Amino acid sequence: MNIQKALFPATAVALLTACSAAPEAAAQNSNTARTITVSGEGRASAVPDMAVISIGVQSDGDTAAAALRQNSTTMKATIDKLKDLGVANKDIQTSGLGVNPRYDYEQNRSNPRIIGYTASNTLTVRLRNLNDAGAVIDQTVQSGANTLGGISFTFADPKPLYVAARKDAVQDAKDKAELLTDAAGVGLGRLMTIQDGYAQAPSPRPMLARMEMSADAAVPLAAGESSVTASVTLIYEIE
Repeated sequence: MNIQKALFPATAVALLTACSAAPEAAAQNSNTARTITVSGEGRASAVPDMAVISIGVQSDGDTAAAALRQNSTTMKATIDKLKDLGVANKDIQTSGLGVNPRYDYEQNRSNPRIIGYTASNTLTVRLRNLNDAGAVIDQTVQSGANTLGGISFTFADPKPLYVAARKDAVQDAKDKAELLTDAAGVGLGRLMTIQDGYAQAPSPRPMLARMEMSADAAVPLAAGESSVTASVTLIYEIE
């Protein structure tokens, strides 16, 4: 007869084994590294060298076909003018096209009658020469374009700015980590993890311009300074 089995049933042996392993697990948990997680934001600014505008044509007609036909004629003249002014084909892109009915609500608001149609065509245009951008917008409007949307000033090659912004974000995160650990009375250990966050370009801004301008007038534009932003997350050990 096995004395161990008689005195210690299987369940009791398993319990004793688990209990004997508990101190070892506790010791391992006590050695788990303590960490601090910090996020940093960075920014880099420069004078932009390119503008992106939204410009379009709206045309009314008695029928959808008539409105679209008139719109197409005017938009072709607008695109031809942009090309004559040196805007490359790759920098002109159709971003919206539609034909919608126009209603007369005065006599019957619940069941208005259709009194015509409006066709619209919108272009997104990149202007790579900011010195001539105002004149290009003016002459494009004179060629028939009658809607102007948002404008953004941006960079033909933003990569160097993003590099600078990310470096600034890392430094910001490191400064936060040093400040927090010093305030808490602990030491900052080795860097364990780096996680890249968002990187954001300049946002479009509303643009207002008159639809009728004299032939020698140029839309006044002030490019100012634009920025790109980036973020990172760092995880350090705490000593």
